[in-house]
Amino acid sequence: MQLTWHGHSTWSVTVGETDLLIDPFFDNPKTDLEPSDVDTPDYVLLTHGHADHIADAGAFSEATLVATPELVSYCQEEFGYEDAVGGMGMNIGGTVECGDAYVTMHRADHTNGIMTEYDGSAGMPAGFVISDTEPSEVANDEDSTTFYHAGDTGLMTEMIDVIASFLEPDAAALPIGDHFTMGPWQAAIAIDWLDVDHAFPMHYDTFPPIEQDPEEFAEKVSDAGSDADVHVLEGDESFELSS
Repeated sequence: MQLTWHGHSTWSVTVGETDLLIDPFFDNPKTDLEPSDVDTPDYVLLTHGHADHIADAGAFSEATLVATPELVSYCQEEFGYEDAVGGMGMNIGGTVECGDAYVTMHRADHTNGIMTEYDGSAGMPAGFVISDTEPSEVANDEDSTTFYHAGDTGLMTEMIDVIASFLEPDAAALPIGDHFTMGPWQAAIAIDWLDVDHAFPMHYDTFPPIEQDPEEFAEKVSDAGSDADVHVLEGDESFELSS
């Protein structure tokens, strides 16, 4: 599984022959790419409807959309998407097969209004657990490689009670910017709760209120008792995740 961070919360994930793009927003200081520089993925995954997560979604409307039904409806009207997973999107707790990937939607503690002329709700904000095998009851499945994109969230007990216990991610990308999401301290606790091997900070340094030193996050992960490797990626840098 290849993970590429394009700054903010924008990630490209390749599972087998399937390309997924999460929260396309290329107007951030960590990337030199324009949407036109990025090949259209097979699937676009949207965690919620805030502008810094869907601003460039329209550039990839030929992809299949993975989002809540409310956000799918908005994107079909606003950006011209025709295809959505299941024809109508998905919702919290569901798992859908996306080519070679299995995508499970989990809630995020955040808000989800679309603050445009539309001025409506996009349903529950979410995160995604992406795996190369179908989630199962097999504990510590060594044949599975799993990545958790937490979306915009605060610290929540579901990270330890549900995501770590049953979905068992190997790696997690968490917001550390504070102000709108978790800051470094709470994100470090989340990494400990999730019991992942690899941690990636995201959603920082894009705007003045969320300027952070990611090395501080790395220190706090260690202080929280986690032995996860913290990878502070440069914009458009990739990481190969294996089981």
